[in-house]
Order: sequence, then C-alpha cells, then structure tokens
Amino acid sequence: MTDPQDAPTVQAPPQHWEADVLLRDGRTAHIRPIRPDDHDVFVEFYARVSDQSKYYRFFSPMPRLSERDLARFLNVDHVERVAFVLTLQQRIIAVGRYDVVRPGEAEVAFLVEDQHQGRGIGQLLLEHLAQAGRERGVERFVAEVLPDNSRMIQTFRDAGYRVVSEYEEGVLQLEFSIDPTDTAIGVMMNREHKAEAASIEKFFNPRSVAVIGASRRQETIGQALVRNLVTGDFTGRVYAVNPTSHAVSGLPTYKTVADIPDDVDVAIVAVPADAVQDVVLDCAAKGVHGLVVISSGFAETGEEGRVRQRKLVGLSRSYGLRLIGPNALGIINTAGPVSLNASLSPLMPPRGRAGFFCQSGALGTAILEKVYNRGLGLSTFVSAGNRADVSGNDLLQYWEEDDSTEVVLLYLESIGNPRKFSRIARRVSQRKPIIAVRSGRTTQGVPMGHAVRKIVAPPAAVDAMFRQAGVIQVDTLDEMFDVAQLLAHQPLPRGRRVAIVGNSDALGLLAADAAAAVGLVVNKAIALGADASADDFEDALDAAIDDPEIDSVVAVYVPPINVSGEDVANVLAAVGEQSDKPLVSSFLGAEGVPELLRVPDVAGATAGRGSVPSYPGVEAAVRALARVVEYAVWLRTPGGSPANPAQADAAGAKRIVNELLKKNPDGAEVDLESLTALLAAYEIELWQTRKVGTVEEAIEAGEALGWDVVLKATAEHLRERPDLAHVRRNLYSAADLRQAWTSLNGVISEPERAGFVVQKNARPGVPIAIRSIEDPLFGPVVSFGIAGPLTELLADRAYRIPPLGERDAAAMVREIKSSPMLFGYRGSEVVDVAEIERLINRVAQLQNDLPQISSLELGLVLAGAEGATVLTAAARVDPVADPRSDWFVRRMPTPIGDTLPN
Repeated sequence: MTDPQDAPTVQAPPQHWEADVLLRDGRTAHIRPIRPDDHDVFVEFYARVSDQSKYYRFFSPMPRLSERDLARFLNVDHVERVAFVLTLQQRIIAVGRYDVVRPGEAEVAFLVEDQHQGRGIGQLLLEHLAQAGRERGVERFVAEVLPDNSRMIQTFRDAGYRVVSEYEEGVLQLEFSIDPTDTAIGVMMNREHKAEAASIEKFFNPRSVAVIGASRRQETIGQALVRNLVTGDFTGRVYAVNPTSHAVSGLPTYKTVADIPDDVDVAIVAVPADAVQDVVLDCAAKGVHGLVVISSGFAETGEEGRVRQRKLVGLSRSYGLRLIGPNALGIINTAGPVSLNASLSPLMPPRGRAGFFCQSGALGTAILEKVYNRGLGLSTFVSAGNRADVSGNDLLQYWEEDDSTEVVLLYLESIGNPRKFSRIARRVSQRKPIIAVRSGRTTQGVPMGHAVRKIVAPPAAVDAMFRQAGVIQVDTLDEMFDVAQLLAHQPLPRGRRVAIVGNSDALGLLAADAAAAVGLVVNKAIALGADASADDFEDALDAAIDDPEIDSVVAVYVPPINVSGEDVANVLAAVGEQSDKPLVSSFLGAEGVPELLRVPDVAGATAGRGSVPSYPGVEAAVRALARVVEYAVWLRTPGGSPANPAQADAAGAKRIVNELLKKNPDGAEVDLESLTALLAAYEIELWQTRKVGTVEEAIEAGEALGWDVVLKATAEHLRERPDLAHVRRNLYSAADLRQAWTSLNGVISEPERAGFVVQKNARPGVPIAIRSIEDPLFGPVVSFGIAGPLTELLADRAYRIPPLGERDAAAMVREIKSSPMLFGYRGSEVVDVAEIERLINRVAQLQNDLPQISSLELGLVLAGAEGATVLTAAARVDPVADPRSDWFVRRMPTPIGDTLPN
C-alpha cells in the first residue's frame, strides 16, 4: 500500500518529454516519464538487474523493492520529482530520476539493465533529465557515486558539464551546473552524430539480407529484389522468405525470417501493406537491425494509410528497428567489398564518389539512369519513399565520415526538420560539397505521404538557409549532375577568374557572355582557330593554367570535318590530371565524362580524379563552374564567432518573457515598458517613446523630453507611408506641438485609432528594419532590409537562420538590392554598417534564446554615419507548445501519420 504522505500532488508531464531516441549503436528505444501503472514491468526490470548494479545504485544490497519503495519510485509529481524510463519491446531497460533537494538543486541517479550498459543510455537519460530540470527551474544536479562505479562517474564527466567532486565518508560527491554550455551541446551533437551514422552504416554494409515477399513469378517486386541482389554480386548472404514457395531464383525459401538459421542484418520488405506489421514483429524477434519497406499503401494513399504508417513507425522503433520507407525504391552500395543492390532498379550505377538521397521511387529510377548515362558513378544511393523514419539528415551524418563519398547529392521533395538540416549541413559542407535540388520551392507544396508542419517564413528564407549552410542549391537534376561531375573529378577553384581556350570564336563569345552573367571574370580568352592542333591546345591550356591571374579554365573543342578529336582529348585528359586548377570542357557536345576524357582511378571509380567533365553547351559548363566557385568562396570565408552571449542578459530576458506569459497564458503583444527592458537585455536601446492620447499629454511628453521632438502616428495602416503624412518633426514648443496635433488630426481619418506617440528627434539616417519570427518548422528566422513600402513590395529582404556568425550579418547587409543606400549612394554618407551588423546579431541571438518570442520587429531604425537609432519596435510572446526539435536534447520525431524527418 502507498503511504498517503508519499503520494505527491501530480502535475501532468509535458507531451514532448516522451520520445523515440537513438542509442549509441544505432538502434532505437523509447523514453517517457514513469507512470504508476508501470508496477509490474518495473518489478520485472529490477529483477533482471544484477546485484552489483543494484549495489552501485543504492549503496547496499537490495535484491527486491518493497511496495513502499515501488510506490516512491512510480509516483512522482513531474516537477520536484521527475523520473524517466527507457523502454524496448515494451520492457523497461533503464530508469533515471532527479529529486529536488533544495531550491534550484536536484539529486540525480540512474539504473541501467546490465545487458544494455555501454550503449550510451546513462548519457541519454542525463541529457533528457537535464532539459526537464531546466524547464522546471532546476539549475544544478548533484550525485553520490561509489568510487569504484567508474562507468557512472565517466557518464557524468563525459556529459560536457563542469563537474566538481569530493569524497565524503567513502562516497564520491559530484555536482555540476546543467546550464547547456558549448561543451555540453557539443557532446550531445557528437553522440547524435555517431548514433545516426551507426544506424545507417548497418544498412549499407550488411553481412546478410532477407527479402520478405520474395516471389517466383516474373515481373513481381519480390522477384526483382532477389534478382537485383544476386546479379548485383552482393558479397553477403541473400535469404528469400516466402511461405508458399520452395525456391526463388535458385535460392531456397523460408516461411518466415525466424526460420533462417543465421543472423539477418537487413530485411527488404515487399508484402501487402496490412501484413507489414507482422513482419516487423518477426524481424524484431530475429534481431534484424533495419527494414527497407518497398511496400506501398501507406501515407501516400490517404488518411487510412497515414494511420497504418504511424503504427508501422511506432512499432518498428519500439522494437529497436530503423526503417527506410515505406513506398521506397531501395538502397544501393557500389563499394567492392559489398556491392549491394537492394532496390527495384535493375541498373546498378557505376562506382563513384557521390552519395545520393531522394524520396520518390519513380524519380529514383530516372536518377539512376541519368547517373549511368553520364558515367558519373555513385558510392551509395537511397530512395526513402515516404521517409517515415530515415531521412536525408541521417544520410548526411553517415556520409560525413564515409571515405567512399566525396560529394553529397540530395533531391528533396520536402524538408521535415530544416533547423537540424541547416546545423548538420553547415558542418558537412566544410568537408564535402552538398548539392541539392528542392522541388516545390515556389509553392512550398509537398507530395502525398510527406506531411510537414506549416512554414510561416517565405521561400526566400529557405533559400537563405541553404546558402548559409554552404549547400549548392540548383534548379534541376541536370544541373545537379553538371555540378557533381565537376566536383567529383576536378579541384576547387581559388577564385572567379576564368580563361577560355577554344577553336571556335562563336562558342568562345558565348562562354564569355555566360561567364559575365553568372559573376565570373574572363581574364584571358585564347582563340586557336578552327584548324588548331592538339599541340596548339596543349600549349594554350598550359599557358592558361600557369597564369597566376587565372583560377579555372573552360576548354571548347568543335572538331573539323572528318576529325575524331582523339588527340585533343588525350591532351585535355593529361592536362586535367596534372592541373591544380579546375578544367571543364565542351568537347564534341558530349555530356558527362566521355571515355576519351577519363583518367583511370586506382580506387575503382568509373572516372578518376583529374578526369575532365564535358557539357553539351558552353553555357552549362560555365554555369556549373560558377556554382562551384560560389561554394569555394563560401568555404574560404571565415565564419566568425557568434555574438558573445556573455554580453547579453539572457536570464533577465527570460524572466521578462515568463512574467508576460504568466499574465497572458494565451500570448499577447509586449507592452512598451517590457519591450524596452527586453531589448536592453541584449544591448539594444529603444529610443524613448511616450504614448499620448490628448494634446495635453503630448505637450507634457514634449516638456519631459526637452523639446525638439516628433509627433507621429504608429497605427499599422499609417506606418511607413512614403508621404510621411502621419509625422510632424522639429517641434520646439507647446505651440508647435498644438499646431502639429491639429494638423495631424485634420489629415488622419479616425485619429482616435492613430496611436500617437511623442519622441525626441533623432539624427537623420537611412531607414532600415530588422525582424525575427519563430517559425513552426525552422525555429528562429531573422531578416533585414531597408524600411519602407517599396522595399516590402519588391521583397528586398535578406534572411538567415540563427545562430549567426559574423559573416552572416555582414552578408545580409550587402546582399539586398538596395544595399548601395548604405554605402554612399549618390554622394550620401556611408552609414555605420558595423552597428547595423551588431543589431542584426543581437536580434538573432534574442530570437535564438527565446522561442516564446513569436515575432520581433525593429520596424524603424535610422542608420547614420555615427550609429543607428531604434525608433520603433514591437514584439509578441506566445506559449511554446512544441519545443524546437534540437533544443538541448535529441529526440526522434513522433510519428504523426507521416513523421517529420529527424
């Protein structure tokens, strides 16, 4: 029986405390708050824990827990006593908890089932408990650990927090702040990276594959899967599972995957949709790592299919399985030691350096054909279908460390977690170029089966996120392959300076025009004439490459009649192999890397490093080169450190926001006093403003401000009018103000709605606006532009996703079309650009720190030669129902019919 005094006042835990998580070895588990009805499964869990682990937890032998102990463990209030359990296959495998011992401080402890120790569970529980503690006002964790419990001591030290320890009565006392330091966040990201990469590695390098739904009938999916695995020379074992056949493609069959006598790493599932869940249970019992579900009939078919898909994902994860699909084309790994074609494509792409991720199965087939025809070659390929679990973010984590992949290609029909994509892509792009095609850029539409949250930010913000992360965004698949073949086979250019070498004056001029149109500088044009020999080409190419004023070379060759061009091809291939500058060509109008221009690759790829890519038109060649130049410039531009958080009073700002939400739980506009304090916490000074409702109040405000004031209307319908009919400046006395009041009331209809204010007259300057929002999908988004209706109509704004580096703020100021107004346009003064950049960084930092700020606007900032004055600002606070996907804790997305990619 539970002692009444032990029964806490229970507060329902937040919904986001429950989540699927990924363990260190790449398998999944489920974390959730403990419940009173966990009694039986908790007893079973405790019985499986060894005596030594129990002793480490309780410092004394406790073979069994009394009912009083169980009641204390199972009944928590989710505020001062918080406990999480980790479950796998409906069984508890670990528990972690904290109990508040004094205001702001809680004692934390864990117990992990022995057979699951070493999988990073302790660190994961600590991560989730720390975030729960922050949400409940806990600032520090303390723990008592026996000195010989080295594994638990290491868990605390590895978490990235600064741990202080001392011995007392034979027990090691640990204490640390749970404030998310850069080190702690770095540890968390590293754990996430390793876990997600490990989960994908098992798919690409299986020792054995089972095809569930293998069939003897020709032209069936099950038959095609078995045939492609066998004819693709898979080096592992292939097992066919079919309850009614004895053999498929010469392989013996098994009724279920459980009947296979050996281990199975990956299962390829091609059974009717309503039978897939039974397959999941069979595979879980067999110990399969992951599923590739080819079967259709899920979220792409409508509501019933979405429900079926949600159940599939939830069931798979609850048993530790990762899932590619459903409705997928499959996966391919061309590496010689594996040679895996676990897909519906009969075409095994040549071995190459590019990893490719797409979603549509039908499009995947077309992509593989294009790759094959161009001779590009792939390292690995994934068609994820509805991408209900495994997403492009997972593949980025894997490709970052994959030695076989040097270029990443993404065809994205939807982005479920762009904030995480941006974070990972920024890191990966520093090592390997990422080329992306994004469908629905204008409409922001997504295919059936790809449900994502609504995007509030404009399409320009998505494009900016790609640029910010160093992603090379292109418009078409053909352009993707144009850029990929250059990156895969040629070095990066050092700059924008180009030489054009060719035997056609007309094509040389086309190349020069194309280069100028995309921002390249033609420093040298060598016209060789139609009868140029191979030696002429060699001399001209060598001269261009040796020229220190040249960064890359475009070679154009149109053969004379009855000439094969083989001699010129040999020259191009030899120069391309030896050059440290990129060489691209329009050779015979060929597309891809023609056989004549290939350099053998000792690694076995179809075209080696130094092979010269060819384009059917010089415009395509120049456009691809320009994309690579932009990436090279991004790569070499120092990122700069983010705005120093130590200069901001984030804690004070959070108190202001929390007080506002306490008074307005459904959200509200931020009042002027609170807004002034909020901005001041981030070193943004809001120009003193006095709201006035009568002329007497206006005069009183003018006297208080010392005159030389402005009277203006601030209502939305009057703000930023180009005729300035709502503003009266240079008011030096009560008489001036009375006249201004009468004048404005005469020209403004419904003056009672005008929202009059009085301000001190500010120094003149260029009007700019800095805004931020909390997007449901992106999280924080910040924008910058010149203030005014014309700028708004032309959508001349720059966007970025916080956190920003110094280069981001500088780029935002310079990339808008109206930026010359800030740099001395028509003889005007150059404004204090450094102060504008500082304000952008501060707004971005504020929005990044405070997701409860749903919108913030510095609507009118006058930027002058000696600083900037923030004249008007507005903000709104709203409760955060769904925390940001990567807010100091790593969770897999919750299945919602079609899950959001993690």
